[in-house]
Amino acid sequence: MTTHTDRTATPSLEGKTILITGGAGGLGAEAARLAVRGGARVVVTDVLDEKGRATAEELGEQARYLHHDVTSEEGWARAVDFAVAEFGGLDGLVNNAGIPTGVLLADESVEHFRKVLDINLTGVFIGMKTAIRALRARGGGSIVNISSAAGLMGLALTAGYGASKWGVRGLTKVGAVELGTERIRVNSVHPGMTYTPMTSETGIVRGEGNYPNTPMGRVGEPEEIAAAVVFLLSDAASYITGAEIAVDGGWTTGPTVKYVMGQ
Repeated sequence: MTTHTDRTATPSLEGKTILITGGAGGLGAEAARLAVRGGARVVVTDVLDEKGRATAEELGEQARYLHHDVTSEEGWARAVDFAVAEFGGLDGLVNNAGIPTGVLLADESVEHFRKVLDINLTGVFIGMKTAIRALRARGGGSIVNISSAAGLMGLALTAGYGASKWGVRGLTKVGAVELGTERIRVNSVHPGMTYTPMTSETGIVRGEGNYPNTPMGRVGEPEEIAAAVVFLLSDAASYITGAEIAVDGGWTTGPTVKYVMGQ
């Protein structure tokens, strides 16, 4: 499996400043690492301060950490202003922060459903709305919203999560239509089952042949999702907006069918 371990394998983000929410660990931290390898300056935000600071310190002088509640308008204004003050502007936003659900629709409380939508969807809306002014000041930019395979298909045990991720998918389309003439691109990435500290608690196992639910037969690695994110942030994706990129090993393509060659 190819991994992205140096800048030669990473689209250039030289001169760009990227803000990544939920960047303390998992997919967000990996996106931050890959963005820095591509030459970007990165503002990592999260509510997990110890892990967030550790990630920023690992990345060195090209990274900063900021405590950030994505449900707060004031918090978003502070985060965007911080990126501009630290690095002179903002060129890209990765809306990655989110929380899961894991119960049947009939069992999910209204309180938790609303909480999930507030973080996973309203937080993305506030972030897009707030970042627009800074992106306009740079003459354009890229917004990458992290949705999910659960935003492309119906998935059991994801009532609040699935609803929020379908909402992120739709909000991405609206942003792409409204902001295209300003050279602000808006795309969504839809990870399938990916091995992270959070998903590892469910008992999934990484490696070939360990996840037969996908045509590729394995779960994804965080750097594979991050590669799609960094590509969309880069000028290599300059004519891509309103796209929904499934990085899921073919999971959302359809049911896995086993067959024998020649039959």
